[in-house]
Amino acid sequence: MMALPIAKEEIREHAILSASGAYKWLHCTPSARLEEQFPETTSVYAEEGCLAHAIAELKLRKLYTEPMGTRKFNAALKKLQAHELYQEEMLHYTDAYVEFIQSIVHQFNTPPHVAIEKRLDLRSYVPESFGTGDCIIIGGRTLHIIDFKYGKGVPVTAEDNPQMLLYALGALDAYWMLYEIDSVMMSIVQPRLDNTDTDEMCAADLRGWGESIKPIAQRAWNGEGECVPGEHCRFCKAKAQCRARSEAHTALEAFDGKLPPLLSNEEIGDILKRAQQLKTWVSQLEEYALSEVLIGNEIPGWKAVEGRSIRQFVDTDAAFKVMKAAGYDEALLYERKPITLTSVEKLLGKSKFNELLIEHVNKPPGKPTLVPESDNREAITNKTTAEEAFGKTDEGRNEK
Repeated sequence: MMALPIAKEEIREHAILSASGAYKWLHCTPSARLEEQFPETTSVYAEEGCLAHAIAELKLRKLYTEPMGTRKFNAALKKLQAHELYQEEMLHYTDAYVEFIQSIVHQFNTPPHVAIEKRLDLRSYVPESFGTGDCIIIGGRTLHIIDFKYGKGVPVTAEDNPQMLLYALGALDAYWMLYEIDSVMMSIVQPRLDNTDTDEMCAADLRGWGESIKPIAQRAWNGEGECVPGEHCRFCKAKAQCRARSEAHTALEAFDGKLPPLLSNEEIGDILKRAQQLKTWVSQLEEYALSEVLIGNEIPGWKAVEGRSIRQFVDTDAAFKVMKAAGYDEALLYERKPITLTSVEKLLGKSKFNELLIEHVNKPPGKPTLVPESDNREAITNKTTAEEAFGKTDEGRNEK
């Protein structure tokens, strides 16, 4: 895969107690050392995110830290666009991130300090830890730290986000001698999900949080403590083989002896929470077992086979040429269909889309779906409210 022409991507350093992994090692202190047994891996999604970050970084440097002419900027952008994972939509989504940065900068009467891809030393709170702040803005006794997330899996919130809290602490340590900072604004910008979230904290409270996690971070550095299964496990390299996680999931068997014969709603809610994690864990076990048998290791009772495949033409144009030569009408070989609403929005841009087409858009309610209480969508019910019931009664009386 083509390397990104950005220095920080050429040499990827890794902190054992990274800020991005803090949600995991703060909950399960042995996890960081346990993960050392597993090799560093990457994915197409991670590489795609790195490329989007590089494009966003280039745009921000041009605006704030390294003024450059159009020719130099276009040449640098062209190099990034030559990457095999480049997609045209990256320009649209990085523009959304840049616009958010600009909206903060324009709040100040005098130009604030802006730092792009700032290396942050976190060792005052976490042993041998460091990170990189995507964008830091300081003005009016307020520090803004903004994190650009290109993923579109799940929305990420800024509130109580340990990665953002650690980055903010690193920024405070980096600038405390130069600026008086009373308030810290931590923002997540996730444009592919149209998700922007900001949390505010006073600098004193932030430092207090940093002091409170010091002993936890030290235990994590030492590899001490008990493994604690939970939502954070999905980020762990040891998630498939972790014995504590296995024991937590197989404990579902304890529900076999529930009395009375019918489960209560409270018990069902508890089982569903466990089963949701169990489903994810089983999927991860299958992925691990498949990788093992494919390299020749034995998983007793299991083997790898070829899955279902779909037939496809070796050369579609050549195949259609044969059909046309055999007398088949070319119109029969192609389907004409409109592009999706999402594709139209990408084509026009959000503001132009709203200007031209918002009146032509209808979004019906989705099919009811069961989700955990932590989901930020509004709860729905089919239960008739008192207002609705009395409204119907009054309406009936009026008709009479």
